[in-house]
Amino acid sequence: MDQRSELSPFLRTRRDRMSPEEYGLPVGRRRSPGLRRAEIAQLAGTSVDYCIRLEQGQAGRPSAAVLDAVARVLRLTPDEREHLYVLARAETTPRRSAPTGKVRQSMRRLLELRYLTTPALVIGRRMDVLAWNSMAAALMAEDCAALPRSRRNLLWHAFCSPAARSLYVGWETAARQGIAFLRLSAGRCPDDPAIAALVGELSVRSEELRTWWAQHDVQDRGSGRKGFNRPLVGRLDLDYEALVSCARDSLTEAG
Repeated sequence: MDQRSELSPFLRTRRDRMSPEEYGLPVGRRRSPGLRRAEIAQLAGTSVDYCIRLEQGQAGRPSAAVLDAVARVLRLTPDEREHLYVLARAETTPRRSAPTGKVRQSMRRLLELRYLTTPALVIGRRMDVLAWNSMAAALMAEDCAALPRSRRNLLWHAFCSPAARSLYVGWETAARQGIAFLRLSAGRCPDDPAIAALVGELSVRSEELRTWWAQHDVQDRGSGRKGFNRPLVGRLDLDYEALVSCARDSLTEAG
């Protein structure tokens, strides 16, 4: 993934969602919804030419002041602001070592002991399920241990498993959150070919994924609540927290 080439569609989709009326600007006749680049430049206090070059990825290394001003005008979320910095300044998350997909035994023990009564997963930056405890296995509609390693992936499960749409309460919301996290990871790690391969495979299989991926939404896992439908117990509404491992930045513990 070329970060600079991703910058243009990201900024364009952020502009298109803005309403001119919110800024007291005349609507008039517009080729597309949202704000024009000239209006972004005016509101951010920069020149139109520089705003165009920024969106085209040709502004060199933009200053923090300019990026913050653009982020303010576009009302970016903290995750979107980070993504803007990553794309505009070609900043990548440092990689300590090539990902191996292996999980330390100490973390596996934590899954079973610390989270004895709580479903917990260890998830890689491509949303691969690297480890899980017995409660997580009971919650999911498919046994990860019975799947090939290439299919132990939450996004693949959401779009390709027949059971997923009935498992998640609000399947579309859960699926779009997964896409937004993967795009954030793709920006941080543009040299990871496995992310591009996963997106390519799922794009062939799912028109919904192609449509939502093109919207350039980004969102970190963070915390929240998800609903699950289980045949024996009915609906379960569970709070979740995503914790990043300090030992390896590619691992996330979700419980």
